[in-house]
Amino acid sequence: MPETLAGWLAHLEQLHPKTIDLGLERVSEVRSRLGLTPSFPVISVAGTNGKGSTCAMLEAVLHAAGYRVGLYTSPHLLRYNERVRIDGAEASDEALCRAFAAVEQARGEIALTYFEFGTLAAVWLFVHAGLDAAILEVGLGGRLDAVNAFEADCAAVTSVDFDHMDYLGDSREQIGYEKAGIFRAGRPAICGEFEVPYSVKDHAEKIGADLRLIGRDFGYDGIEPQQWRFSSRDGLRLTLPHPALRGAFQLGNAAVCLAVLEQLKERLPVAPDDIRRGLLEVAVPGRFQVLPGRPQKILDVAHNPHAARALAANLRAMPPVGRNIAVFAMLRDKDIAGVVRAIKDQVDLWLLAGIGGPRGASADELMRVLDELGLAARAQAFPTVAEAYRHACDKATDDDKIVFFGSFYTVAEAMTLAAAGG
Repeated sequence: MPETLAGWLAHLEQLHPKTIDLGLERVSEVRSRLGLTPSFPVISVAGTNGKGSTCAMLEAVLHAAGYRVGLYTSPHLLRYNERVRIDGAEASDEALCRAFAAVEQARGEIALTYFEFGTLAAVWLFVHAGLDAAILEVGLGGRLDAVNAFEADCAAVTSVDFDHMDYLGDSREQIGYEKAGIFRAGRPAICGEFEVPYSVKDHAEKIGADLRLIGRDFGYDGIEPQQWRFSSRDGLRLTLPHPALRGAFQLGNAAVCLAVLEQLKERLPVAPDDIRRGLLEVAVPGRFQVLPGRPQKILDVAHNPHAARALAANLRAMPPVGRNIAVFAMLRDKDIAGVVRAIKDQVDLWLLAGIGGPRGASADELMRVLDELGLAARAQAFPTVAEAYRHACDKATDDDKIVFFGSFYTVAEAMTLAAAGG
């Protein structure tokens, strides 16, 4: 067996012929062999966007309340360890290697995907860590995602929009059905999508889930710039500070977080002060993350039209000084044109960069999309994110904002360069 985390990750990449192979048979069989039946509450979170922020808020509030919490998310930006957090800290290389070894021994002849293997390893660590709760972020969709091999005590869908259409379907009804697959009979199911597809409500009704909808069963409103109010049909009323995460849309994610916690209050009671502290301390790298210094550097993993609209709204809310310079790189299997349309009014100069690998779009491919949208005159192409990064830093004034977005790869590269003083 491999002896290092790097060795294990290389091993995981070779186990299955496909990067994505949706289905629960393989992961459920290995889960059974490992005897992974969590005794603590499990919260599963799906959604086109907002699931990472919602998971982070749940972790922050429960941690503030004194609970030992496990958090599993994906993908990572700089280190695989980011995906598995226990009691507020990333899992160590040694802990991950132990978990991978346990999964490897149990899987036998079963060829797990990278994500399936990692999901099982994360839950193995959680079960052996004596936790009070675990939060599992769905990787893709919900119904056939590896996370769904574990029974959620409360499941949440933050939003339903277009992404991963090759796997989830080309309509919001189909995508909503896939995401609602994490709901469980007789258990609370929270939905933070205001325009909820009928398929979500229909599936919840068919299986007997206790569906709670934003705008009907719980909701929020802003009462002043620094405060907002949460309310629910069950009687919870709280006036709270805005979350530390930027963007008015984060209030919807915070409302989903509180709706989940309200449904689990018998097993995981939290006080209003715990909620306030958690919301003020929460942090999610790469989600409208503003780096210190001038010119401002803004990192956002927005890689679909829904997320790009949120990024555009955040940029629109900032002081209108200087230019917005976009360092933009995407994967070719994403809706590149949809992302560009969603944010084009907030970009003064496009610096297009290529991403290596079979899924990465080249700068020339991005330029063709901008040309079709009449934006090529405001764009320049660079082979790599690093070259676009350096050009942006050379040309930007102190009043400008440099926005790195389009994928996790884009943000990870920008983070690495910024940390190195590039």
